[in-house]
Amino acid sequence: MLIKNEFDVAAPPDKVWQFFDDIPQVAACLPGTELTDDLGENKYGGKVAVRMGPVRLNFAGTAEITERDEATRRVVVHATGAEQRGRGQASMVVTATLTRGGRGTTVDVSQDLQLSGAAAQYGRGMISDVTSVLMRDFSTNLAARIDAAERGEVVAATATPAGGFTLGLRAALMALQRVFRRFFLPYRTNPS
Repeated sequence: MLIKNEFDVAAPPDKVWQFFDDIPQVAACLPGTELTDDLGENKYGGKVAVRMGPVRLNFAGTAEITERDEATRRVVVHATGAEQRGRGQASMVVTATLTRGGRGTTVDVSQDLQLSGAAAQYGRGMISDVTSVLMRDFSTNLAARIDAAERGEVVAATATPAGGFTLGLRAALMALQRVFRRFFLPYRTNPS
């Protein structure tokens, strides 16, 4: 499934691109992500833990930067992992492109995600909503870490947990907003 997100960072593209060179700091911006090994040659071992209500999924695997284009500020990452309790697998190709725009830099993120097992049971809508929530948190954390670096502060390269009740609730609210727009907005705009 292809999931696309876009967000703005209030910093110039050169500064954001420079931050993208520090892989442990970038990984720490995504809630629930932990880098465990630098395997060399742009390949990393790590874990991703996401909790959606009562369900907790823990994936362990690798991520490899397969493309990094300085001229277009585009990076491509291939990630694969297996749920640690044997409840499924995931593979994903993430493409991020940075351009000038918005409040400084617009980051376009495209995720081609393949799931099997327990995670695949949630369906495209829920997975897309959870991904959107995580991307919002990622963008907030990215901006905060760039600001901290500007002030000369050292920030530990550890991510916050992803999930629990709030992640599921925020995703459910997004789904309700989508339903509201789909069913009720046409009646407001077309009074007959």
